[in-house]
Amino acid sequence: MDFLSLLNTYWSIIMNLGKLTAAISVASLAVAPVAAQAANSVAPAVERIGATSTSSEELEGGNGILIALLAAAAVIAGIIIIADDDDPTSP
Repeated sequence: MDFLSLLNTYWSIIMNLGKLTAAISVASLAVAPVAAQAANSVAPAVERIGATSTSSEELEGGNGILIALLAAAAVIAGIIIIADDDDPTSP
């Protein structure tokens, strides 16, 4: 067996392995949603119930207006600082 025929044989094996890898990847992408659906249908149906809470805390915390006012003041201060720059840039 000469070198070129050996190289051709190895090249065909590598190409076939590449095609096999691509086929396995496509098959796994096609089967994954079906397997996930099957896993969901096998699981027992459980109804989710929220836990009761004794305290009535607000998620916002009541600081929303204060934070908005501080942000507005910061934006206004930034605009004033930028607009107040009247120094010439050239000598």
